[in-house]
Amino acid sequence: MKNKIASLIGFLLVIAVFVAVPIANQGNKSKITIEKETALLQTVKERGYLVCGVNSGLPGFASEDEEGNWSGLDVDFCRAVSAAVFGDADKVEYLGLNAAQRFPTLASGSIDILSRNTTWTISRDVNLMFEFAGVSYYDGQGFLVPTDLGITSARGLDGAFVCIASETTSELNLNDYFAENNMAYRPIYVEGNKDAKAKLFAGECDVFTTDASGLASARAGAENPDDWVVLPEIISKEPLGPLVRQGDQEWEDVVRWTLFAMINAEEMGITSRNVDDMLAAQSKEIKRLLGVEGYMGPMLGLGMKFGYNIIKLVGNYGESFNKHIGPGTPLNLERGLNNLWNNGGIMYVPPFR
Repeated sequence: MKNKIASLIGFLLVIAVFVAVPIANQGNKSKITIEKETALLQTVKERGYLVCGVNSGLPGFASEDEEGNWSGLDVDFCRAVSAAVFGDADKVEYLGLNAAQRFPTLASGSIDILSRNTTWTISRDVNLMFEFAGVSYYDGQGFLVPTDLGITSARGLDGAFVCIASETTSELNLNDYFAENNMAYRPIYVEGNKDAKAKLFAGECDVFTTDASGLASARAGAENPDDWVVLPEIISKEPLGPLVRQGDQEWEDVVRWTLFAMINAEEMGITSRNVDDMLAAQSKEIKRLLGVEGYMGPMLGLGMKFGYNIIKLVGNYGESFNKHIGPGTPLNLERGLNNLWNNGGIMYVPPFR
């Protein structure tokens, strides 16, 4: 179903460049050369399903159960794009990726979207020639340690063995934080959150550092979560969101406005439960979002009711957040910065007009 030869050639070329130019080298000005790909929306439609790259195991954001079913906040976004394109949220093939695999896999064309707790940075946007569709989760890097160590602040981590994924923004932030505070650490490199949890819980490292949401996921998966504590320091800004390859504005718009539809729907009070009633709402913006008026869908190369399908089949942003990572879930995360702009947070997206 895919052009395997083209994908393989592209993948090998990108791998070669990634070997020569490490991802962590944020200051390198050379760009990865990616052959321009056009009309991806049409390709996806003809293929009949979406290929979405997700985390290989981050409960709450992306995880696979024993029956092969995927769930999580990032998975819901893949389902939302499928709903927008096909009117069916389940036409998605998921590819679990670790941190080292995600960028070469996206660049090669093997996936259509990367929806995998990835931080928006200038080097990834420009140097790696990707386009971020927006921010789906505002995060920051923290530290998870055993409670019995008695450490109450990251300033007490001097000399610690730290589980860290290499060639990530987390590693760069860690280097900066320890250098700025005249501290040293000994790295224990891991392939991803699953590997980090195994090493941390086995006592192979003293601390695990990554996005605070990932730490909450790791702690929730412990045999006894009370044996572990997330330290109070947040040492970075980590705006996480879905991304696509540069060079196809139409596909980029589809992905971006799918995210905006979910966030706008929450702001307008439209949910998966009341969306049918909202078809009769007087608000012009609600009518445009749901395809009752205007031509928002056709502008994107989609059907009139693409927004309706997203909300009906997946839900608005708040519904997805509460279902997978919010209060009452194992992660028990508060909305915080990820609340709407008019409810104490910074979630603010362009209107449907």
